[in-house]
Amino acid sequence: MAKFAADMILFPNAKINLGLDILRRRPDGYHDIETVMVPVAWRDVLEIVPSRTGETTLTVSGREVNCPPEKNLVMKAYRALGSRVGGLPPVEIYLRKVIPDGAGLGGGSADASFILTGLNDLFSLGLSDGELAAVAAGLGADCPLFVYNRPMLATGTGTRLEPIGVDLAGLTLVIVKPPVSVPTAAAYAAVTPSVPDVPLRERIKLPVDRWQDVVVNDFEASVFPAYPEVAAVKRALIKDMGAVYASMSGSGSAVFGLFGRDILADGVTRRFPGCATFVMRLE
Repeated sequence: MAKFAADMILFPNAKINLGLDILRRRPDGYHDIETVMVPVAWRDVLEIVPSRTGETTLTVSGREVNCPPEKNLVMKAYRALGSRVGGLPPVEIYLRKVIPDGAGLGGGSADASFILTGLNDLFSLGLSDGELAAVAAGLGADCPLFVYNRPMLATGTGTRLEPIGVDLAGLTLVIVKPPVSVPTAAAYAAVTPSVPDVPLRERIKLPVDRWQDVVVNDFEASVFPAYPEVAAVKRALIKDMGAVYASMSGSGSAVFGLFGRDILADGVTRRFPGCATFVMRLE
């Protein structure tokens, strides 16, 4: 495997969940879900450079990450890919965190998957998207999405993916992450699984302005009472700002709203002091 001389810079992006049904608890302790995941352009920055020491290292800057580098999903991804291909050259990885952690936005999962796809390209490993997604699935439920990085219907534990058509063009997306984080394990522990009468894959075909209270996130029922500041964000997006649809993403704590008009980013920042915010017009 050839060494490399040039740096590689990648921009891992976040995702939002359009609905999330928790269907049943599995015998293995995990849950079967159905959700639509859509990539969005809130991005971290990853740089891969040749190692000067002969060791692979990870340096993290930007938003605080409560995880030692050796346990970060980026390093786990590097090791998993090395095991898959029989070893990788040592690299230095620099991660600038912009996407908030503990938000249900998949930032850490995106970082891991972008390392997989980046190293595959950098070292001409020749692995297909399907092979990379299989490696990614071993790292976390959200990780395979970012190998394909397009809207996907996720089923099973969230790693079984199929493309789905979702048209959000012309809408404005606002994401607000209050200064709390929801542990995923705790969120799952508090849910009551149920199978809806109409599957999400059918409900998502409705016009966006008919989604509210029809396309739902089952985590909200347990997360909102425990974290009222998260519930308050959703309420503000709908009642105060006029979102046509708003929902918590994943297991939280980020909440997003979709608007049929332009929204000024400065106004969102002022409306939600102390929160991480993101605003963009979707195409």
